[in-house]
Amino acid sequence: QVQLVESGGGLVQPGESLRLSCAASGSTLDYSAIGWFRQVPGKEREGVSGIRISDGGITYADSVKGRFTISRDNARNTVYLQMNSLKPEDTAVYYCAAAKTFRGLLFRLRIASMYDYWGQGTQVTVSA
Repeated sequence: QVQLVESGGGLVQPGESLRLSCAASGSTLDYSAIGWFRQVPGKEREGVSGIRISDGGITYADSVKGRFTISRDNARNTVYLQMNSLKPEDTAVYYCAAAKTFRGLLFRLRIASMYDYWGQGTQVTVSA
């Protein structure tokens, strides 16, 4: 069982930055991938970014490419999502998720059904 705790959300103005953290219990041996997702009311959960633990392979949604950066700190068992140049349309609840096993192409890191464990979410609001 992997437990995930997100933090770092908040209210910012357009163009500002936030860094989200996803702290995982256990060790990196307990999961194969970490993904970041976001969801707004009435819409499906969107895969934002993901990282494959074995080799650090990374994927981003087109909507955040060039603005968001995913990274990991193995010693802290934490994955980060650095979000720059934030836009109002980035407003959502952001979730991190862990997959026990992962195989296939990197884009699959942005598919929610690939994941077994989910955090509680953190709200990000971008508004002037």
